[in-house]
This record gives sequence, C-alpha cells and structure tokens, in this order.
Amino acid sequence: MEILVTGCAGFIGHRTVGMLLEQGHTVTGVDNLNDYYDPALKAARLADLGIDMAADAGGDGFRRTADGRLRFMVADVADREQLLAATAGRDFDKVCHLAAQAGVRYSIENPQAYVDANLQGFFNILELCRNRPGVKLVYASSSSVYGNSTEIPYRETNRTDAPVSFYGATKKSNEVLAASYASLYGMETVGLRFFTVYGPWGRPDMAPFLFASSILKGRTINIFNNGDMSRDFTYVDDIAEGVCRVLTSRPATGDAVQSPNVSIYNIGNSQPVKLMEFISIIEKLTGREAIRNYMPMQPGDVHATWADTSLLHRDYGYHPSTPLETGLARFITWYRGYFDI
Repeated sequence: MEILVTGCAGFIGHRTVGMLLEQGHTVTGVDNLNDYYDPALKAARLADLGIDMAADAGGDGFRRTADGRLRFMVADVADREQLLAATAGRDFDKVCHLAAQAGVRYSIENPQAYVDANLQGFFNILELCRNRPGVKLVYASSSSVYGNSTEIPYRETNRTDAPVSFYGATKKSNEVLAASYASLYGMETVGLRFFTVYGPWGRPDMAPFLFASSILKGRTINIFNNGDMSRDFTYVDDIAEGVCRVLTSRPATGDAVQSPNVSIYNIGNSQPVKLMEFISIIEKLTGREAIRNYMPMQPGDVHATWADTSLLHRDYGYHPSTPLETGLARFITWYRGYFDI
C-alpha cells in the first residue's frame, strides 16, 4: 500500500513508519520538526529510518531512503499549502495522522499551539481525505478525552464531554470533526485513543524519560499528587503494531462504535501501574535511587488511566505483549546509548 504518515519524526510516528516499511509498504512522511523538544532527536529518528537531514532535499522538496520506499518532506499540517505540496499527485490508500501538538501541561501555557496543530491541522487532513474518495483515515486521539472519569477501566462508550486539559479538548474535537466528515462525505475514519506510551526514542517531556534521565544524572524527580497516581503504560512497539493493524486490515466484525464508517478505539496495555512501582522499576534497572520531591496534583492532570481494549482485540486481534520491566529495560538501554551515559 501507499500510506501517508504525518508526524513521522515523532515518537509513535517513527516506530509506526518503521513497521510499515518492514511490512513492505511505501510511505510518504511529513513532519514540521518543531522545537517543542530538541529537533536533533527528531532528526535522529529520521536517520534511524534512513532519511539523512544533513543532505539536501531533491528538487521536489523530498528526501528519500536508499530504496525509495520512504520519502520525507518538512511540512506543517497546519499550513494548507505545505500539506498540499507534500501530497500532490499521490493517491494514498491510507492516511495515518499522528502529527499534533502533544503535552497536557504545555497546553495550559500555550493553547494557541494546540489550536494551530490539533484543530487547524486536523481540519486540513480531513479536507485532504475528502478529496481522495475511498481513503481510510486513522488518526491519533488520546486517553485525555476521558478527563477525570470515575468509570474505570475506560471504555469507548464512557462520557468524554468533560476533558480537564485543553489538549484533551482538542483531541475530543478531532473525534467530533471526524464523525461529522464521515457522515457528510462518506469517509471512513478511525480514532485511536493512546494511553501513556513509553520506550526507545521516547519524548523527553514524558514521565518515563524525565524519571530515567534525572535518576541516572542524580537529579531530583518531581512526584505529583504525592505519588498517588497510576498509568496504563504501553510500550511503543505494541502501540505501533496496533496502529499498523488498523491501517492495513479490515475489522473482523465489521462493527464500529458509532456508525458504519466511524470507529473509536482505546489502544493501551490494559494493566495500570502505580507511579511509585514504576519509579521503583527504573531504580532497579538503573541501579540508582531516585531523589524524590513530592508535590500536589498539577492542573490538567488525572489520578488514573486504564484502557479497556476489548473492542480493538475483537475487531483487529490487538493484544499488547511487552511486560513493563522488559520495555523499560529496552528504553534505558537506548537512553544510555543515545546519550552515551
């Protein structure tokens, strides 16, 4: 298949593209390589896929892998002209939209960035797909849409109309917009609600990266809500494998959560872990004890997340297989190697 992947230099995008290439697909990747966190990490992810950002782009604006099955252009999905330039003349079989402004806390500081990337950018992707009849759109939503729901584990049928972060609100907006376009234009849309992803090449602003980095460097870690939190930590390979399944195959049942051409799925590990247990595993794997600073809950944060993934298992055979300690060991090995620690 020929597949468009936005946000391909991101954490999940990088691994998803890698799996798609391993499966023999052809990929067009776009990413704006913004400086929300160190762009050098994004360039290194692209290098891992075979894209050399130090080399000049071709006359068409693309850089390509040696075998030509991945072509990459620096482009911002929030910029309609850039997106059109990156996708002109291509009849994609599928569109995998992972580009977004991530981060719950940053959405409190800079909501405009989320309006641009997550609302305007998503609208541009919907328009792109509308003009390519028959293309399947798979896009990233988030467990943040559930807000502080007390209905645990989270099921796709839970209420999601009260997210506690602006980031979560933009992701809920994506789901509503996708349903509207599907109804109006007959598009097929699938939203995937990601649950706390971790692993090699991870995002520096996320807890696994922050904790491992601080513990290895002997710095203090901030533990919010005095450690009384739990998360459904999900290894990046398990997430990417689920994304690829949804992209490249049909659901076994043919059913959907909302309507025949609108689906929403949780994608997580379905095994919430207490924050203090998570920290203890990192301490064990690094051989170092954390210096802890206990703090109150942060605005926009939630007490617990827990994914019920039975619908995704039923329709696509999804079943995460990476134990937390195994995944964290792989992450720490990567971290030590990447930063030469």
